[in-house]
Amino acid sequence: MLDALPFADTADFADAARGFLGTIEDAKVTTAQGRTVWSLAPYSFLDAEDAPPTVNPSLWRQAKLNMHHGLFEVVPGVYQVRGLDIANMTLIEGETGVIVVDTLTSIEGARAALELYYQHRGVRPVTAVMFTHTHTDHWGGARGVVDEDAVASGRVPLIAPNLFIEHAVSENIIAGPAMLRRAQYQFGPLLAKGAKGHVDCGLGKSMAAGSVALLRPTDLIMATGDTRTIDGLVFEFQMAPNSEAPAEMHFYVPRYRLLNLAENCTHNFHNLLPFRGADVRDALAWSKYLGEALQLWGGKAEAMCGQHHWPVWGAGRVDTVIREQRDLYKFAHDQTVRLMNHGLTASEIAETIALPKSLEGAWHARGYYGHIRHNVKAIYQKYLGWYDANPANLDPLPPVEAGRKYVEYMGGAASLLARAREDFARGEFRFVAQAVSHLVFAEPDNAAARALLADTLEQLGYAAESATWRNAYLFGAQELRHGMPDVPARPGMPRETLAALRTEQLWDVLGVRLNGPKAEGKHIVLNWTFTDTGERFVLTLQNCALTYAVGVQASTADAGFTLARSTLDDIIAKAVTFPDAVAAGKISFAGNPMRLAELMSLMDEFPRMFEIVAPKRTKVT
Repeated sequence: MLDALPFADTADFADAARGFLGTIEDAKVTTAQGRTVWSLAPYSFLDAEDAPPTVNPSLWRQAKLNMHHGLFEVVPGVYQVRGLDIANMTLIEGETGVIVVDTLTSIEGARAALELYYQHRGVRPVTAVMFTHTHTDHWGGARGVVDEDAVASGRVPLIAPNLFIEHAVSENIIAGPAMLRRAQYQFGPLLAKGAKGHVDCGLGKSMAAGSVALLRPTDLIMATGDTRTIDGLVFEFQMAPNSEAPAEMHFYVPRYRLLNLAENCTHNFHNLLPFRGADVRDALAWSKYLGEALQLWGGKAEAMCGQHHWPVWGAGRVDTVIREQRDLYKFAHDQTVRLMNHGLTASEIAETIALPKSLEGAWHARGYYGHIRHNVKAIYQKYLGWYDANPANLDPLPPVEAGRKYVEYMGGAASLLARAREDFARGEFRFVAQAVSHLVFAEPDNAAARALLADTLEQLGYAAESATWRNAYLFGAQELRHGMPDVPARPGMPRETLAALRTEQLWDVLGVRLNGPKAEGKHIVLNWTFTDTGERFVLTLQNCALTYAVGVQASTADAGFTLARSTLDDIIAKAVTFPDAVAAGKISFAGNPMRLAELMSLMDEFPRMFEIVAPKRTKVT
């Protein structure tokens, strides 16, 4: 890596430090009770200039760049708080106050960021809040910069792209339990910080651990070309849906000649399919949005900032970075599809494809968060799905059964381990990981197998340039050695998030909790009437599926319930029980209310933790 990449190019370090005005010691953010929700102090080991042998030098470079923290001037009148979260807060001064763009993950972090701005720029009222897209690290801290009265009165508009609220609350709801567990591998929050552990996440250090609340936007940007005059400043908008997020937008501020491309043009190759899981992102559309941004503002913007990493200055450099990022996503898309149409499978494409030299040496195109080797698999999946068309892979044995047969075919555990140790000594870590994983699934209590697989994953992690790959490898090794971490039960869904969900989405969430085998032969019909929203539904359990019809009632329903939707939110948030709400007169019913209790008895409770690098200990049916 040291020979292949242009380490003599240190422009990014100058850019990451440019405009520094001040910071909080160690970027430390705490709750009112003193609990630390964010701190860069554990990463002081990154002060060392040279990468240790346990960290890829390219990733070490990115991890050092992501240590810059504090308030920075982008151009006079535009400022960013960076390093107080994985994302940035951008502050744009208007005629009478300041416009806040993205509010970090936590309320505590957002409040600290705004206070840091006030210390260096003076106290100014927040005149608008803007959410560039739907991921939590860009809206979770909104209550830290604006109070409820300012929003309710309309004094401070909340501006976001069309369909923001729908995607912000739905993207991680249906598959949320599985995604949160998988995210532990992507972000590595439970890894020790250090040269043999967590060093970075590529986009930034890590995720903050504070309080989160969702505020509903009051003004939606609907189309490219839309403009708003906010506190005396004209903003020009570009829509970029189904790129890095399902709802995302860019904007340009002519007065400051400032371009903000949200999370679509950062200092790394982004994820087309994050390890935590999500809908596959559209690389072709992503590239086209960057091309359109060049057409709209190329040659005009003298500064470009995003909601991660550091800015770029100078019209020529801005255009070059956008052009290279545009071509990066287009290259990955087109070459994947080309090789796919030659008959190559996803893994074969990943083994074949290589970035062109002109992009290979561009630091902002390196795969610190996404990576060309897994992004091409995402593109393949988007077009062709999981199946490679080889019938041998159509219905393979699941991991435990397959593992037992592989071990048997290899002559047993002792023979497999002996050969694996020889390959390990030769550095053939990728295949050793595959082979020994079969043994762990066949014999999960085989201590020698777990130890060798952990050692192997650790070596792969040390070599990985991608922060997310490193985190996944090292966390897998940790769990093989020590088992799953003991973490508290998952908290209930926040009341604000529940209120933001449409009632149809609540029924969808309920539907995926239904245990099909338990529901065999059951038929339950329930009417629902919500007095505050005017909605009516019929909820039907039949054929082991929970469905609903909107705007109607069933004359033959087993029971019917009349209540405010807000009361249902309180029940789900466990602020009140259903019987207590009935007793308090907040719910009236007709028919047999025990049919609802019967339905709820058929629902699964999802565990916060489940095995990933070893067989499931609990049988799931």
